[in-house]
Amino acid sequence: MHDVARLAQVSVSTVSYVLTGTRPISGATRAKVLAAMTELDYQPNAMARGLASRRSRILGLLLPMDERGLGATETAFVTGAAAAASAVGYHLVLSPVGGGGDLDALRRLASQRMFDGVVLMEVQLADERVAALQQAGVPLVLIGRTGDTGGLSYVDIDFEQTVREAVAHLVGLGHRQIVYVNHSAETLASGYGPALRTRDAFVTAMTGHGLEPVMIPAEDSATGGRAALATAFTRTPDLTAVLAMNEAATFGILGELTARGRSVPDDVSVVSMVTSPQVAELATPALTAMTSPGSAMGRIAVEALVRHLDGSGDERHQQLLPCALEIRGSTAAPRGRQPMAADKEGTARRRAATRRRAQ
Repeated sequence: MHDVARLAQVSVSTVSYVLTGTRPISGATRAKVLAAMTELDYQPNAMARGLASRRSRILGLLLPMDERGLGATETAFVTGAAAAASAVGYHLVLSPVGGGGDLDALRRLASQRMFDGVVLMEVQLADERVAALQQAGVPLVLIGRTGDTGGLSYVDIDFEQTVREAVAHLVGLGHRQIVYVNHSAETLASGYGPALRTRDAFVTAMTGHGLEPVMIPAEDSATGGRAALATAFTRTPDLTAVLAMNEAATFGILGELTARGRSVPDDVSVVSMVTSPQVAELATPALTAMTSPGSAMGRIAVEALVRHLDGSGDERHQQLLPCALEIRGSTAAPRGRQPMAADKEGTARRRAATRRRAQ
């Protein structure tokens, strides 16, 4: 840094301010410092800077993963978080530590102080990881919500509104026999927030329309989707619509419908919830979906965490984002029924909005 300061004819502290951004520096001075760094091939040592400042400038994104890895929908959360971290001079490290109840590994990671703060994903209603990180003094923001959100910062999907709009879309088309395919029974028993919140929201939405709610749990696989659809037809032989929040199972549902000679959407309509456009477009026909705001959620979570770390905001950030209904080819009025007039008008508006986004 002394060499850079000498060549640029500025003080060492000015070089430090250019590197850290802790004080405003004029464009001309910044350009001189950067030019001197380039000429001298000076690369600041991140670990040394961390030791001096007691900050690593590294954020952890704790995302439990299994052998399926990351799909397009999950990747949107990661890319949104990574872009937000990079924009303010932080690095983002994706870590599966803490999944499957491995709290000892999480505590070891927290004790190493590698992360200035963490964003926690796949949150359960009673999530022991939250208490473990709080006890270790690690600042955190949740993508998701625990049952008790007091004192916590989070950004989450508004599942109540999302399910209500999905059901309203199907009911407006004339569907009355609607089955919800959720995550697995094991996932529900573990207290996974999205699975439980959508279950309850589906019951509320269906009973609000005077309809019987039928929910089928499914393993997160195409095989699980096929089995769930078989169960659905056993319980609701006249079903005309399936609402699913299980991407892997959704493709099994579509395959099983084809195997049974059922056409989508003429015989059975399908809506996929919390889905990325990339996944929705993979299906044939393309899926009507409640599109996940994953990228925005990743960005908002990191921005809230950085505000806390930089001391620019002590208040807790708590925000819900709805999914957006995007109508594609997998939903239509059931045979022999016409959609309600109000839904015809709303569908036309949503189709036009979808076309504009595509352009």
